[in-house]
Amino acid sequence: MTESEHWSALVPELSVTDLEASLNFYRTVGFQVRFVRTSPPFAYLALGDAQIMLEQAHSEGWVVGPLERPFGRGINLQIEVDNVQSTRAALTSLGLQVFREPSDSWYQVSGAHEEGQRELLVQDPDGYLLRFVQPLGRRSNER
Repeated sequence: MTESEHWSALVPELSVTDLEASLNFYRTVGFQVRFVRTSPPFAYLALGDAQIMLEQAHSEGWVVGPLERPFGRGINLQIEVDNVQSTRAALTSLGLQVFREPSDSWYQVSGAHEEGQRELLVQDPDGYLLRFVQPLGRRSNER
């Protein structure tokens, strides 16, 4: 199965205020558009194994409360990339300020091991918090 044929079992769908502005952002950080619909404005995007759907908010959408910026409060979406610094450079080209500059984090995954990732946090045009991560591997946590 090729990447374009793979459909993830869990794909978040984000309500956005301006689909074109959101597409500009997501394309800049490396997402590819798999398909779009015009009514209502909708796009299905992929970056490696990560997939996301964007739908421009409309009166018949599945919105359970008022959409107030920043959207998605209380959630961050982790997206694996090959190189966080390349993603950072792409964001700079849009003139965007990052939420948190790249830093390395190590998380305990078992009694004896930690998994590391370089993390960059940024908000998309509607305020959804995205955590772009570059895997750093595994290490023993017995130091």
